[in-house]
Amino acid sequence: MPSSFATYPSLAGMPVVVSGGASGIGEAIVREFAAQGSKVGFVDLMAERGAALAAELGAAGRTVKFAATDITDTDAYQAAIRDFEAAHGPALALVNNAANDRRMERQSVTPEQWDWSIGVNLKHSFFAAQAVVPGMIRAGKGSIINFGSLSWMIMLGNLPAYTAAKAAMHGMSRSLARDWGQHGIRVNTLVPGWIMTEKQLTTIVGDAENTMIDAGQALRGRVYPADVARMALFLAADDSQMISAQDFIVDGGWAH
Repeated sequence: MPSSFATYPSLAGMPVVVSGGASGIGEAIVREFAAQGSKVGFVDLMAERGAALAAELGAAGRTVKFAATDITDTDAYQAAIRDFEAAHGPALALVNNAANDRRMERQSVTPEQWDWSIGVNLKHSFFAAQAVVPGMIRAGKGSIINFGSLSWMIMLGNLPAYTAAKAAMHGMSRSLARDWGQHGIRVNTLVPGWIMTEKQLTTIVGDAENTMIDAGQALRGRVYPADVARMALFLAADDSQMISAQDFIVDGGWAH
């Protein structure tokens, strides 16, 4: 049965870079871009899972390249992006998806934990953008999609460094949108709600959580990784060519 979802001609053949692409929302993003015919390069620490995903999609005729990379190692991450460029051409879409919302009780957070959280939730996004922007400037177009979070909007606790990083992501997106907009580069923030990833479904979401989701969302049902990925497709495609410095919340209409 044919899909009822959109196909974007501008994504066919487009070089795309995705971080945290081996599982969860990132895996859905990789799969959705590959299905559009994009040339996808993605990084993740999960080496076996990332390699298996790339092999699966490659066997299906998709153009996908994986690099097992620590995004907090800026030199290594930028080198991986250069390798993707050598293989696929300069990225015209960058999806800064990778993050880690590890809980931290505020009184026990160490400086090292704080710096780690900022590195894995914010810093890598800027330096990935720094690596792809020269190619976007040469092309006169491009889309950078930074991932924000509802967590700071709804005042979740025990996430001080994570919420600080994610709130900063929104500000960084708007600043970079101004800096690079005259080159045809769009920078937006994609904000997931409570997404039913494999991790959520197997280790976190139970009866109490389902009750909370039912009360919080305006829409019935659950938000899945593919729902977020389809918003990323739109933001990368030429269909959004005059949209920049905006937040796009995919949360089922959560009250916040």
